[in-house]
Amino acid sequence: MSLEYPETKKVDTIDTYFGEEVKDPYRWLEDDRSAETEAWVKAENKVTYDYLEKIPYREEIKQKLEKIWNYEKIGAPFKEGNYTYFYKNDGLQNQYVIYRYKTGENPDTATVFLDPNTFSEDGTVSLGGMNFSKNGKLAAYSISEGGSDWRKVLVMNAENSEIMEDTLKDIKFSGMSWLGNEGFYYSSYDKPEGSELSAKTDQHKVYYHKLGTPQRDDALIYGGTEDQKHRYISAQVTEDDHYLIINPRTSTSGNKLMIKDLTKPGSDFVTILDNTDTDSGVLDNVGSKLYIATNRNAPNRKIVTVDATNPTPENWVDFIPETKNVLSPSTGGGSIFAEYMVDAVSQVKQYDYDGKLIREVELPGVGSVGGFGAEKEDKALYYSFTNYVTPGNIYKYDISSGKSELFQKPGINFDPEQYESKQVFYTSKDGTKVPMIITHKKGIKLDGKNPTMLYGYGGFDISLTPSFSITNAIWMEMGGIYAVPNLRGGGEYGKEWHDGGIKMKKQNVFDDFIAAAEYLIANDYTSKEYLAIRGGSNGGLLVGATMTQRPDLMQVALPAVGVMDMLRYHTFTAGAGWAYDYGTSEDSKEMFEYIKGYSPVHNVKAGNDYPATLVTTGDHDDRVVPAHSFKFAAELQEKQTGNAPVLIRIETDAGHGAGTPVSKTIEQTADIFAFTFYTMGFEKLPK
Repeated sequence: MSLEYPETKKVDTIDTYFGEEVKDPYRWLEDDRSAETEAWVKAENKVTYDYLEKIPYREEIKQKLEKIWNYEKIGAPFKEGNYTYFYKNDGLQNQYVIYRYKTGENPDTATVFLDPNTFSEDGTVSLGGMNFSKNGKLAAYSISEGGSDWRKVLVMNAENSEIMEDTLKDIKFSGMSWLGNEGFYYSSYDKPEGSELSAKTDQHKVYYHKLGTPQRDDALIYGGTEDQKHRYISAQVTEDDHYLIINPRTSTSGNKLMIKDLTKPGSDFVTILDNTDTDSGVLDNVGSKLYIATNRNAPNRKIVTVDATNPTPENWVDFIPETKNVLSPSTGGGSIFAEYMVDAVSQVKQYDYDGKLIREVELPGVGSVGGFGAEKEDKALYYSFTNYVTPGNIYKYDISSGKSELFQKPGINFDPEQYESKQVFYTSKDGTKVPMIITHKKGIKLDGKNPTMLYGYGGFDISLTPSFSITNAIWMEMGGIYAVPNLRGGGEYGKEWHDGGIKMKKQNVFDDFIAAAEYLIANDYTSKEYLAIRGGSNGGLLVGATMTQRPDLMQVALPAVGVMDMLRYHTFTAGAGWAYDYGTSEDSKEMFEYIKGYSPVHNVKAGNDYPATLVTTGDHDDRVVPAHSFKFAAELQEKQTGNAPVLIRIETDAGHGAGTPVSKTIEQTADIFAFTFYTMGFEKLPK
């Protein structure tokens, strides 16, 4: 199709970094409240949707997605007070509904407790989180409007489902941690001047809300002074209401750790860790004995114990020592569960509170587990198990006997026996071995002609473990291969693996991704003509950097909500908190030059033949502001030499992804798959 892109005006904006001038001609697109930006969004969307509407099988893909999506999905049950609760979606509901029944009675008697689908007609107001008071009679829940990270919090009487008091407003990056039944701790920022969707927020504050009092009277607990200034602070009350734990952070990695004895009125915070060099958190306590999970002197994490009266590191005693695999611990029913990642696959060991190994938990297969947590008095817990070909099953685990039994199996129309998933290890540019899991229909021909989706992230200590996805199931049903490498920057092999893909080593992440693509091509899974690369957020940066460095390597690029302007990312919302991974253009001349060398917005070159590109973002994304995607798309449209389309799809009333209604998710996925197949040259869908 011939395309005529909207004309994107240029302005004479220049920034100077360490004596070097850098032009920023599309700076005006950063103003998310201007009429000009709004008009540009409408013009770009018109071109994009005009193109997508001409793809003959776009609607067919959407129908396939709706058909497979339309099955009952039920989450693991959890007990609060006299009731057992669970999340459920009948099939195509935009948001999950919370049901409950009296504990001990038949689950079939369950009734609706809270239905987020009633929050708005189009499903764009979503439930953020819900926390119950100690006796389960009260619940505080947060809502997000249009996908924004700014939340409102409502307090409900769980006995009769009535809202109890005025809504708390302007809360961001926060949980609600109850102290008994009287009130709860939460965190937020002062509302910024300018646009709340893009203005910088960098001083998090912890408050205590006492029920029955207005929000303006909430007590400031921590974060109000210059020496207490941190970008993120979480607050958590221990299960026995004995201690308040806070974790001040300046970045997404590394935290200080402080504790306050709530049984002693007027007590001060006691510092456990006074620096942000490591990641540490209080896992549990028995009286004054604290159990702390940490990567201090243990890159793969360990558990230590210490007395709360003298909790600094010189007094720590190893409880569960570090191993060669990464530890993610949890507690429940008087046990500690040590979940390990072994080449991105779960292994779980159960310990008592004296550090004695009770057993290695027998899992249903090779994959990922979640949910090994419960309250101390519970006799059973519920965990999920999944991998790339196994929809999430829920198992009931008897904590005493160690026996698992299938509790809930989803009724999805998908036959895992028709698919296979295998892990390979390939060599990156510098010789590092990187794992990748490749999943597809059994019996495919390795002839280089299989449409392949290479998905990556590679950052922020986040691990991509095997999990089932409805959208990936449709991709594979239509003959596609789905490949996920565990790139450096992630957490699959601990702190060293994470640190191997940050700051001046960020190029390692892109090299790992490029090497994954080359492996798939060399082994005839696919070829350049049938390869699409995809990623979101930090993964959007990954796609942007890869396609600008190696535009010859792939046919299709699908960057979603990406961090594309690396010179300015830290000036928006909480972006400066990502500096542990990225560094910033203001750190040093060397760092500026390194970042500018891969920043997608600054590396689109005139005369290059870029792959077919569909940039996706949301106009309410206040995590990675949409200006990143706007500027990248404008650069591509101006400088694209070849015939491949470079389009941007901007979802309205949508944010970074969390809480997106099912209807919008299906529409967007159908558009992405249709665009991918069409630009690979498929006149009709492959079978």
